[in-house]
Amino acid sequence: MLKAVRPVAIRLGQSFVAVFLVGTLDSRPAAAERPGADALTRRPGTVVPSRRTDPHFLQRHKQMLLRKSAGPIDVLFLGDSITKRWDRDLWHARFGKWHPANFGVDGDRTQHVLWRITEGGELEGVRPRLIVLLIGVNNVSYDPAEDIVAGITAIVAELRQRLPMSRVLLLGVFPVGAGPNVYRDRLKLVNVLISQLADGKMVRFLDFGKRFLEPDRSLSKDIMPDLLHLSPKGYAIFADAVEPVITEMLDQGTSGGR
Repeated sequence: MLKAVRPVAIRLGQSFVAVFLVGTLDSRPAAAERPGADALTRRPGTVVPSRRTDPHFLQRHKQMLLRKSAGPIDVLFLGDSITKRWDRDLWHARFGKWHPANFGVDGDRTQHVLWRITEGGELEGVRPRLIVLLIGVNNVSYDPAEDIVAGITAIVAELRQRLPMSRVLLLGVFPVGAGPNVYRDRLKLVNVLISQLADGKMVRFLDFGKRFLEPDRSLSKDIMPDLLHLSPKGYAIFADAVEPVITEMLDQGTSGGR
């Protein structure tokens, strides 16, 4: 059966953003093809699930499918290379008690994560208590802020639809570049907008990007050697920021609280 993306309006504060979830294609023309279609039905590439075919992705995708059957997953980290490149010892020391799974892929953008969690089947059969989502930095040189927001919103919507009992810790995208720049400005706007996806119940937003910066707002290569990816010191900052929040969110789930 053919698949298509269908528009779904997701509340961002007092307004709505149209995002697109994978669903069955019905016999009616798509809204964007009908005369007078609302501008909200525009489909930026960031919200259309896109399968990568490069060897690195194919190997990594296979690894993640195998991880699903390797044992329980309480906390699932989902994202790009920043998620993938956790130091193994630090990872196990800080998160090992939660049977964590690392579903990060180098170079992934929002549309690639969407493919992985929909057509790619990476979430089928898993029921994590918490998903830690960090994505968007690889979109920043391709897409405007509103399209990156739409892509992240679509991912969160898919996670909530497919895993309604799993909490989501949505992370603000980290700053990039040696000093203030247009990409940082774009990501700052992205973070302001996606913060409104937090619902006070199952989705929480956490932005700690300032912890990586020097007082003059520069990025030290001691933290990000290539001004994008984290050093071991950078990952220690990452762990310090998320570990207590993960603990709190898991405790809320156990107690039935919000």
